[in-house]
Amino acid sequence: MKFRILALLLLVTTFSFAQKPCEFVTNVTDSIGTYKETKSCLVYEKVFGNSAQLIFLSLASENDTPMLKLQVIQKSKDFITPKCIDTASKLFFQLSNGKVISLVYADEGKCDNLIYNQAEKENNRFLEASFFFLKNDFEDLKKYSISLMKINYSSGAIDYVLPKAIVSEKIGTTSSPENFFKDNYNCLFTDSSK
Repeated sequence: MKFRILALLLLVTTFSFAQKPCEFVTNVTDSIGTYKETKSCLVYEKVFGNSAQLIFLSLASENDTPMLKLQVIQKSKDFITPKCIDTASKLFFQLSNGKVISLVYADEGKCDNLIYNQAEKENNRFLEASFFFLKNDFEDLKKYSISLMKINYSSGAIDYVLPKAIVSEKIGTTSSPENFFKDNYNCLFTDSSK
């Protein structure tokens, strides 16, 4: 009887700490190479009055080069100040162990696109960018949660405090921003990335 209870506890513990399955939006291998991208995760949402800002992250790998994809969406019935990034732009994550992970934007400068939603009478701005990891210090990403994200835009840096969980008002989903890397690490990072 004791053996059965012990086996049951071991089984429950194993499943409760198991890695959740990877969800890819793209997983392609062809003559050019391999490209994989995880499903986007809402990591920040701010709704105030008639405006909203949403930030999504996903991990991608192009021929085993890992990168982080960032999407910033702003919606408002009023004028929205554009957000731009340039070659000096960086993205920082502070982990719960105090370590700061730095990523760099390695493309030409660009600003978000303005799209007017006629039906909602609303301005929408959309910025998408890919950032590359500076060092191979990936071990901490799978062990520690994220407490803070900082984006260095062309016009200055903005800090975003990432919550444990978001129940989105705008898109009706639930996500766990602080565990973004812990949940997605094993989908793209391999032992050769260390």
